[in-house]
Amino acid sequence: MSDITPAPPKRRSHLMDPNNPVRATQTSMSLGQVQKWVMSVLAVTTILHMSAGLMLAAYFIDEGRQGARIGLVVIAGAFAVIAVAAGRAIHRARILSPWLLLGVIPPLVGAWLIFG
Repeated sequence: MSDITPAPPKRRSHLMDPNNPVRATQTSMSLGQVQKWVMSVLAVTTILHMSAGLMLAAYFIDEGRQGARIGLVVIAGAFAVIAVAAGRAIHRARILSPWLLLGVIPPLVGAWLIFG
């Protein structure tokens, strides 16, 4: 018998090498930054879903109750602006900024669909 030991199998390139770990780069985000982004996305989408639900309710209200329809669209618009403000607050950015105008777009579209 020969005492030739077989060569270790070649490590596949898509697997991590425990002897040579990959270091974080300058462009990678910290855990805190990722948590902020996840929290802001969840908050904004949740509030915008509520705003869309209010617009959907305004769509299905009887056409004879225009005041109720207008009121729901205005409330939905307020919640859309609050959604943008919440996202900015989570990132500790200045809340009063031109970005708040993004919150005006959903009620404008909803009003056009409902009344137009």
